[in-house]
Amino acid sequence: MKMLNPHKTRLERRIVGPTNRWRLPQEPFFGDLLALPQMCQALGIDIEETLKNSDRLRIPKIWKIFTENLKDKASQNGEADVTLECLGFKWELHQPQLFQSETLTKLYLAALSRGVQPPRALWPGKIQEHSPVKRMIISLKINDPAVTRVAFATALKNLYLKDVEMNVEEVLGVLASAHALQFSRLFQRCVATMMNGLRPSTLKNFYLAGYRYKEEQLTTACEKWLEMNLVPLMGTQIHLRHVPQELLQKVLRSPRLFTFSEFHLLKTLLMWAYLQLNSKIQAMPIHETMLTFFNSFPKKCCFLDRDVGQSWLPLFLCLRLHSITSRRDLEELRHINFFPESWLIRVTANHYHALESGGDMVHLKDLTTQAVRFGLLFNQEYTIHSKMISIYGFFFEIKGVKHDTTSYSFYMQRMRHTDLESPSTICEHSAISLKSERLVKYEIRAQTLVDGRWQEFSTNQITQKFGLVQPCCKSHALKIQTVGLPIYASFAFIFPLS
Repeated sequence: MKMLNPHKTRLERRIVGPTNRWRLPQEPFFGDLLALPQMCQALGIDIEETLKNSDRLRIPKIWKIFTENLKDKASQNGEADVTLECLGFKWELHQPQLFQSETLTKLYLAALSRGVQPPRALWPGKIQEHSPVKRMIISLKINDPAVTRVAFATALKNLYLKDVEMNVEEVLGVLASAHALQFSRLFQRCVATMMNGLRPSTLKNFYLAGYRYKEEQLTTACEKWLEMNLVPLMGTQIHLRHVPQELLQKVLRSPRLFTFSEFHLLKTLLMWAYLQLNSKIQAMPIHETMLTFFNSFPKKCCFLDRDVGQSWLPLFLCLRLHSITSRRDLEELRHINFFPESWLIRVTANHYHALESGGDMVHLKDLTTQAVRFGLLFNQEYTIHSKMISIYGFFFEIKGVKHDTTSYSFYMQRMRHTDLESPSTICEHSAISLKSERLVKYEIRAQTLVDGRWQEFSTNQITQKFGLVQPCCKSHALKIQTVGLPIYASFAFIFPLS
């Protein structure tokens, strides 16, 4: 025998309009045929069409009908006909503007379904010149702390004007308000403003806003901006401390990451760690201050093996320590006792084997994830910009040349150690290879921002033997046409088995 549930859910019945007609909430349109004409008349919708297609009264389709019908039926005396109660204020609105917001549209429809009398201006054929307009009152609760009264007022102002002035400082609050109102046109305008306003001081908040409101276009723009500016710009400012660890890890794993060298990237990451542990300082310390700080920890274990360093281990695993070949730089890493000794021993052993085998980087296979990286930041003042690099006894010049206002080329070429302008500086404590040829697998990339969009150029991966005389000493040139500046030029290569 089945027991009856005494608390079985009962169907709710609701009043339709100011009449005594009733409906069940599950019904697709408003109740019976006696109540329906009243609602259709109030909304300016043809009843015959509604009977043929009851979906016309469903949300969200209805606000499209509203927008079309209410443009010609707004209050003719210019007075507001809807009062919005929100954030402790009362905001006076007009229906044609209100229906740009999905949130306000739903609130308005809900008020109609509860039987609230719509403003008389909506009633077809019954507008009187001197009759007062009865305002409908709707309420909206917003729990987002980013929504301030000033930002909300700016959002409502955008219901009436398309190009309301909005600066980068207030855009976060306006974005949050547009999200609460489901005001898509304004929301996308805020996203565009934020993407164009990315800089060290705004990166964190803009990235978190994109993540919170699930705006992938914005989070992607933040990631791309940081890929280019982590080392040359963010790494020099106190705002580096605000870069979220999740974002930093994504950028470190990106094959598009720009850096002048691996050691520059390492110093930037060490500075980020230093700023996390010294939250009260307000100015960027010098490099030596940071080294002294990490060197002050007890020598019983390295920093990354400590509890505080364990959570940052995934970040430092993204570094390509094998790209750091300078003896002075390696000694600095040992001195601060930051990395596990096994890491540094492995790096040193790989360097030794590469030197013994004429430069062959046996342990490196994948150019995308393991290549040695160098970069040039080509600014407006440059006509020619170059840098000398040395690795395993081989010397290369990486170079950028400006041909005219929009034409550039980037390439690398092998140099003799005797041809260097300052051979004593470059070659001090360095090996010198006398091999006439060196097999190199490389890729040259260039990236620049133009009108809010990143342009990317690449030679793709090339394997080539570099000699010591023209033309075999020079790589393929990456030739580009662009109006964007600065240009972030990256040179990635490995020495495969020859």
